[in-house]
Amino acid sequence: MLELHNVDAYYGPNHVLRDLTLEVKKGEIVTLLGANAAGKTTTMKTIFGIVRPRAGAITFEGQRIDAVSTDQIITRGLALVPEGRRVFSRMTVSENLEMGAYLATDRATTESDLERIYTLFPRLKERGKQLAGTLSGGEQQMLAMGRALMARPQLVCMDEPSMGLSPILVQTVFDTIQQIRAAGTTVFLVEQNANMALNIADRGYVLQQGRIVLSDTASNLRDNDLVRSAYLGA
Repeated sequence: MLELHNVDAYYGPNHVLRDLTLEVKKGEIVTLLGANAAGKTTTMKTIFGIVRPRAGAITFEGQRIDAVSTDQIITRGLALVPEGRRVFSRMTVSENLEMGAYLATDRATTESDLERIYTLFPRLKERGKQLAGTLSGGEQQMLAMGRALMARPQLVCMDEPSMGLSPILVQTVFDTIQQIRAAGTTVFLVEQNANMALNIADRGYVLQQGRIVLSDTASNLRDNDLVRSAYLGA
């Protein structure tokens, strides 16, 4: 579904992504692992056109998207759950979710999708009229995930969904990611919690200083000595 081929990306003079190549196939959960400042979030921003690659190509469903606007990328079937959740704090939970369907034209479909999200996240239904800024961190993460799913994406990209959450809520988030895949949505997951990510992923990549240094099945990466020492605390 998604392929980055020999992508180079910069922040000003800083060369952040270097000859980066990876792919996500339909129906998979694929994880991208790496330390802080490895280039994980830049990878997400480059996929969504927030950062433009200076070299290489990005394709989604066989079509180039590296020169396409962010709203057009979302219209084609990609959605992002951003790092730090980024909910609209002065809007209610229901208003945040409706913003996820901003590009939709069928109001009846939007209402149906809203009920689907409330089924996946019952707590959001309870908080529907509450301001998003008053939610707990875990509830805000649920809201960010629900908002992305309101766009009916074929592939959802999640940037550090477990960041700042308690262990119990981290487990809830990862359980939900599996439910999202089971419902038919492909998942590309950027995550520092390598143990949890590799437990649910099909395949994974390891990013160091903007380069992919390892790629394998999740089970093989869990058994890899470099991954175990650097990311799994073993």
